[in-house]
Amino acid sequence: MMMTAIACKKAGLHFAGVHDSFWVHACDVDKMNQILRGQFVELYSMPILENLLKEFQTSFPTLEFPPCPSQGDFDVREVLASTYFFN
Repeated sequence: MMMTAIACKKAGLHFAGVHDSFWVHACDVDKMNQILRGQFVELYSMPILENLLKEFQTSFPTLEFPPCPSQGDFDVREVLASTYFFN
């Protein structure tokens, strides 16, 4: 949500949100949907689990953590063209 809010602000949209509900003016919904998809792709293109594992290993050096699961073959960029990604 934070990434979407920042991107909406940069695009000049007035954004509000609570939990999983995002709001913009009705005339900006299509633009927000594009921004939301782009931010989703950006977020999930990062090595989130790997970074979390490194943070845990640093914060709790005496504990042993299992390795991250292997990544599947889904191309996260497919959400950019998804009609029902966010509605």
